[in-house]
Amino acid sequence: MTLSDIIGTFGVSMLLIAFVLNQRRTISEHSRTFLSMNMIGALLCGYSAWLVSFMPFVVLETVWALFAAWGLLRWSPATAD
Repeated sequence: MTLSDIIGTFGVSMLLIAFVLNQRRTISEHSRTFLSMNMIGALLCGYSAWLVSFMPFVVLETVWALFAAWGLLRWSPATAD
């Protein structure tokens, strides 16, 4: 496995774990945990794509990470489920 494979695997795993936990109603999509996992996972995936020069995925993951970061900045206990 290359470095980009390892980084991408961690990133995708984090995104999938957040998704599964949300679907099982273990965490809310408005929780800091969910938003943090999405932001970190997207950043790792984006960096992995950058390493292999796959720019469409870099754009997708950058936007994903920015929206997760925006959600974290706007987070308050009142918005959490």
